[in-house]
Amino acid sequence: MAVHVIDEANRCLQCKKPMCQQGCPIHTPIPAIIKAMREGRLEEAGKIAFENNPLSLVCALVCNHERQCEGHCVLGRKGQPIHVSSIENYISDTCFERIDVHCAPKNGKKVAVIGAGPAGITIAILLTKKGYSVTIFDSRDKIGGVLQYGIPEFRLPKTILERYKKKLRAMGIKIRPNTTIGGALEIKDLFRDGYQSIFIGTGVWRPKKLGIKGESLGNVHFAIDYLANPDAYELGDTVAVIGVGNSAMDVARTVIRHGSRDVTLYARGARSDASLHETQYAMLDGAKFEFGKQIIEINDDGPVFRSIYSDENGNITGYEENTEQVHADSVIISISQGPKSKLVNTTEGLKATENGLLETNEYGETTVEGIFASGDVVLGAKTVVEAVAYSKIVADAMDRYMQKKESRTDED
Repeated sequence: MAVHVIDEANRCLQCKKPMCQQGCPIHTPIPAIIKAMREGRLEEAGKIAFENNPLSLVCALVCNHERQCEGHCVLGRKGQPIHVSSIENYISDTCFERIDVHCAPKNGKKVAVIGAGPAGITIAILLTKKGYSVTIFDSRDKIGGVLQYGIPEFRLPKTILERYKKKLRAMGIKIRPNTTIGGALEIKDLFRDGYQSIFIGTGVWRPKKLGIKGESLGNVHFAIDYLANPDAYELGDTVAVIGVGNSAMDVARTVIRHGSRDVTLYARGARSDASLHETQYAMLDGAKFEFGKQIIEINDDGPVFRSIYSDENGNITGYEENTEQVHADSVIISISQGPKSKLVNTTEGLKATENGLLETNEYGETTVEGIFASGDVVLGAKTVVEAVAYSKIVADAMDRYMQKKESRTDED
């Protein structure tokens, strides 16, 4: 462990108004968890964490803690905040297999979950606990979605996802891998086969383009494709990464671990868009940064940039007249991604917004009765904890919908 979790837990002030809990998107009851741990009730602490956030074991590793729980800890105002992430990780990791998830008796209703990412896993767990029979459909062979195919092993060990798979199966949740809904099977087939409601959590897997000349060349790749299977790529010694978000940091650090010696991230702005820690780790691993660079095109030699002039507030005031050819063996574009359109195209009445995200209300109800959605396919590329927090609201909405549907059927 990077820090001694017992010492960290003992530093907690048990604030009456816990700012750490307010700073967490899913409002993890951090003081209660730490109190239970300090009093020797470790399994209770693990149960509290899991009940509030079924993906607490994941979030303890991949959340942006410096802007959330730890960033709001009052001890951080004059010193070091409590290292909440290490405490949560220790508790969740130690207790995960011990937690007995209580599920209500089966109510005879079936729910289909499309997508085995953070949102889908959350919905499946929560509705199974309420007595529903859940089947998860995923287009890939392993569960996890972005956790499996978008976050590197050194940040999130994939053994954790195997542990979740065992937990899901132990709860009675069925998993159909390598099954794309919108291909051979469509949503209408799911309704035909008796699913009372359907959840869509398919994420965002379509890379966003720069819209410049050269993006189809053989030395150019997209971040979301690269991170899915880095071993499939031979990038060479010199790699240019376009973008400076958290995904770009993952790309740079992965590229370095796969043998590239000269890795540089380029951005239009004057600072990194990633978290401070992720940026610092990328630098520590050996990545370099170039700010104020507008990419013009990509050719066989690498990217071509024009320098940007900015004022003290970061506003663009002009551009360098001359362009700069940067020599790179490979270029990886990492400027976010959007959803694929297969489900919208194959489901009558299912609508998307202008940027391709599924159109829903605040409870995750789509434009088709009985179909709900949450996670990145609704919110865009957000954090894991935001997807889980929203999915808790949607799971309750799905439960209410199915209960009302049963009431209407009984009345008829």
